[in-house]
Amino acid sequence: MNGLRKMHPVLLCEQAVEFEERLLGGNTEKIRSAMKRVSEKLAYQILLDFNEYRPMPRDPKILVVAGKGHNGGDALLAGHLLLKSRPRGEVVIWPAVDPAEFSPLTREAFEALEAEDHCAVLPAGEMACTEIEGQAFDLCLDGVLGMQFRPPLGGALATIVQCLNRMEIGFRAAVDLPTGLCPESGEDTFRADYTYATGVLKFPLLERDALKWTGRLRYLDIGFFDEGVDKEMGFEKGRQVLTNSVLNCLRKLRHPDCDKRSFGHLMVIAGSREMPGAALLTVKAALRSGVGLVTACVPESVASSFAAVVPEAMWVPCEETEEGGLSMEAMQAVRKKMQRATAIAIGPGIGTERETRALIEEVIRYTTLPVVLDADALQQPLVQKVKGPYVLTPHVGEFARLASTMAERVNPELLWDYMRDFGLQGAVVLKGPQTWIAAEDSLAMSPFGSSVLARAGSGDLLTGLVGGLLAEGYSAADASRMGVVWHGQAGEHLARNRGHVAVTSAMLLNYLHEPIRP
Repeated sequence: MNGLRKMHPVLLCEQAVEFEERLLGGNTEKIRSAMKRVSEKLAYQILLDFNEYRPMPRDPKILVVAGKGHNGGDALLAGHLLLKSRPRGEVVIWPAVDPAEFSPLTREAFEALEAEDHCAVLPAGEMACTEIEGQAFDLCLDGVLGMQFRPPLGGALATIVQCLNRMEIGFRAAVDLPTGLCPESGEDTFRADYTYATGVLKFPLLERDALKWTGRLRYLDIGFFDEGVDKEMGFEKGRQVLTNSVLNCLRKLRHPDCDKRSFGHLMVIAGSREMPGAALLTVKAALRSGVGLVTACVPESVASSFAAVVPEAMWVPCEETEEGGLSMEAMQAVRKKMQRATAIAIGPGIGTERETRALIEEVIRYTTLPVVLDADALQQPLVQKVKGPYVLTPHVGEFARLASTMAERVNPELLWDYMRDFGLQGAVVLKGPQTWIAAEDSLAMSPFGSSVLARAGSGDLLTGLVGGLLAEGYSAADASRMGVVWHGQAGEHLARNRGHVAVTSAMLLNYLHEPIRP
């Protein structure tokens, strides 16, 4: 059904304006309903994301900066809901223009919030700067300008944004787009910690240098794409954004007539004496992916200790080189165990020794099974020899090496160029603050995740998840999309419970159940 589409299109601002006009048609009731859905999702998501900063206080001080358009209305409605969730809190409204200039629905939202006991209203425009500067706020909602903004930002609005950027604000949230965001963004652009794309994700949020101003992106799906109007208008092609429904197939009861063989068998070829932990993390994540069986081929010097830590996996001690990497002599044991596998994960912690690389090449030559390649297995001569479905999981530096380009020039479109040039059939996951997946006929971005994922071991966990999903029978495209969203949402749960700093990648394992609980 359309309401459960896994991906939605990313639109240019002009396209988004055209789309919303076609969808809502200037109908006041439809627009009011859309604003209500936006504000509910916005307030709810802010309450969740605020926990990555610290627990929301019982008496938060909230600043709502509202422009005259619907963005201002969304911010005011969300501020009202936040105040209802924290009745001991206080909301301060800063109208960017005279409220008399507000659109009717924004004016309606303003008057409703203004009537609350714990609400104060500042003078409109830049006159409030001297009054408010020096105050501290727990939360600020930027609802000044949205997708109809045309640069440059000037006059009173520029002064307001500069004032906001100087202020002491714990959590900065931009509604739809940070005010002033454009290719030439500077100090006249609101600096957000989180940007909440409302209804449609717009291209300016995905520009290379936009992260400085947008912070972490969240996409609020309010059902715009349930109607199928985007397909009528030809907007379903091009860049896409992944939605939460990607994981719906994991949120169901499993059939009772099953055993461990019903859910696939993943073989992991990873680790070295120098980097044993990567293999352990990959196997642990694979076991949490739902796969029925996991066989791990690791250097013999670490196999017994790993078996004591993770007895659920079948650990195969393999011959190793003097330096502690997997040697070519391991191929016999690997080939024997491979006969029962349904997918293979290769690379985490495996090292770059010539003999180990020769082993990887031999495995790739030998098998037609689905394979996920990560870390030191991401070498161009090896990748080109893959015969079956594949998932590559490079970060920017690894992809630059694969594509023979400079890391600074890596952009999502290069994923398509790379796959086309080498005739590869599978999926490429470009890991980063915005993770992109090129697969089948789509180039999709995941809006899920947290900065807790930017640490050693995080990629090994993703490899285990994707490998397990491949082994269960999911396609390369589905396994990569599901794995990335699952990994990202688990990161959000970890950050909300433990913060961004005093955590480790291994802690993510304890939150993998959260995203798939209905």
